[in-house]
Amino acid sequence: MASLLAFLTLGLPALADKVSELQSRFDKENRGSAKVKALQKLAEAQFEAASKADAQSDYVTVGLTFEKYRDNIREAFELLKKQEPDADRHPGSYRQLELQTRKGIREVEETLVVVSAEMRPPLEIVRKDLLAIDDELIQLLFPKRSKDPPPKPASTGEVKP
Repeated sequence: MASLLAFLTLGLPALADKVSELQSRFDKENRGSAKVKALQKLAEAQFEAASKADAQSDYVTVGLTFEKYRDNIREAFELLKKQEPDADRHPGSYRQLELQTRKGIREVEETLVVVSAEMRPPLEIVRKDLLAIDDELIQLLFPKRSKDPPPKPASTGEVKP
């Protein structure tokens, strides 16, 4: 985390202030749906910070940024499940979080292509965690569609006219 703060404070003070302010707002939010909304702006700032760090080949900061993003997604999801457990009744926040999670997965996957071999394992863990959260969100949003389809009945060999 110190590397992330050093990068943000030394490299881009305005971006560091923005990420810190948005993270503070996110942390203070105590409603699941509002936390999901706050996450959108925070995530954009985090992706921008990761992109700037990537441009400077500061892959440690990139990794720490994506780990914090994953933790924020997880925190918002847990709070949302606790406060609004029925995704059928409150699909908006769940859908918004699912879209945000997918965007994070894409960002991590794009980064995995360019990082050095020693930085891949932490990013792969972040990717795996985000995929697991996304799968759970899909199951909550579409419970009937996410189950395996029922097996087809065995054919009796008879042809109906």
